[in-house]
Amino acid sequence: MCRNIKTLHNFAPPATEEEVRASALQFVRKLSGFTRPSKANDEAFHRAVDKVTEVAQELLSSLVTNAPPRNREAEGLKARERSGKRFGLTPVLVGSARHNHH
Repeated sequence: MCRNIKTLHNFAPPATEEEVRASALQFVRKLSGFTRPSKANDEAFHRAVDKVTEVAQELLSSLVTNAPPRNREAEGLKARERSGKRFGLTPVLVGSARHNHH
């Protein structure tokens, strides 16, 4: 579950509210062990997602760095390359490049 939580700090353009909420949702899912909560736990689960989203937004807006903002596409490519090395896959190139799947 938590593998889907991505670093959101110091990107250009900044993380959207949707991205922060998606990370909060993954975090609450991991903590609770629920992908979808039961009816009895639904309110508490969604309240937690709301609060984690709020705190995460506050954190991201408070962080300071001297490093230049990272490029989302370049970071995504690096992540796919790391995944390819880890799992023995050849990255799929987009556009007019040839697609390789293993």
